[in-house]
Amino acid sequence: MKSKRNKTIDFPLSEAKEYTANLIDAEKTDIIPYNCTVIGDAFVALSKIKDKSVDLLIVDPPYNLDKNFHGNGFKKLDLKGYEEYTEKWISAVKGKLKDTASIYVCCDWFSAITIGVILAKHFHLRNRITWQREKGRGAKANWKNSMEDVFFATVGEEYTFNLDAVKQRKKVLAPYREDGKPKDWEETADGKFRNTCPSNFWDDIAVPYWSMAENTAHPTQKPEKLIAKLILASSNENDLVLDPFAGSGTTGVVAKKLNRNYINIEQNPLYCAWGEKRLKDAENDCSIQGYENGVFYERNSKPSKK
Repeated sequence: MKSKRNKTIDFPLSEAKEYTANLIDAEKTDIIPYNCTVIGDAFVALSKIKDKSVDLLIVDPPYNLDKNFHGNGFKKLDLKGYEEYTEKWISAVKGKLKDTASIYVCCDWFSAITIGVILAKHFHLRNRITWQREKGRGAKANWKNSMEDVFFATVGEEYTFNLDAVKQRKKVLAPYREDGKPKDWEETADGKFRNTCPSNFWDDIAVPYWSMAENTAHPTQKPEKLIAKLILASSNENDLVLDPFAGSGTTGVVAKKLNRNYINIEQNPLYCAWGEKRLKDAENDCSIQGYENGVFYERNSKPSKK
């Protein structure tokens, strides 16, 4: 029995009929519509998305590790094999992107060696974001892995980047005044803060855990706050956001909460069902942990409820 505080979404497929009924079957449709979860092979589904229709691509591909995704396994490949796999999904999605589209690709330190080089062949590689996991994976004979990367690339030289939408609110430790007035900071009910430009190192992300409503039993789920930063920075309202390896649906959920269109593609029916549950919940609760009133707060801090 789960604790009453445990909000993890992990119901079995036998109890998912309410949610699987909404799925779009990649094999049985000719054109993929907006705002849907597509079940099936990503390469089949991508072939049915309109060319040059996607404003923002967010990809969390299988890292090059042996991993069991509730019955759908990924087996570690040799370097050449993983290069071919990466080339395959990039080639499949490239034609779907607008000339002004942005791309974000999640990876760990090892898969980054392959992914970064291949991305640079096809797109304009802009940056590599490193985000600090709140809980690193333990290791007995190596350094604990508590970081992951997100490559940022664009199709062309013109692209969306909404800087003011992703500034981070940080506490001011040594407030400076000019003519008796705060300079570059503000005083709120919660203290003194400055909204700072974001860097490519993010230490304010909390990994989803059992008491958070966004949490699922997916083994590699990305935090909504992480995806929110990508979507707010590199898309505008009503733009189309595509995730070809959607897992438990985080990209689509955050896109919906932020008034973007989305297409989630996932081959595991259980994960599709969990994603549909989250999308339904988002109709009544569009909050994102760590983000409120247009501001990203530092980890383990939140605005006053007064």
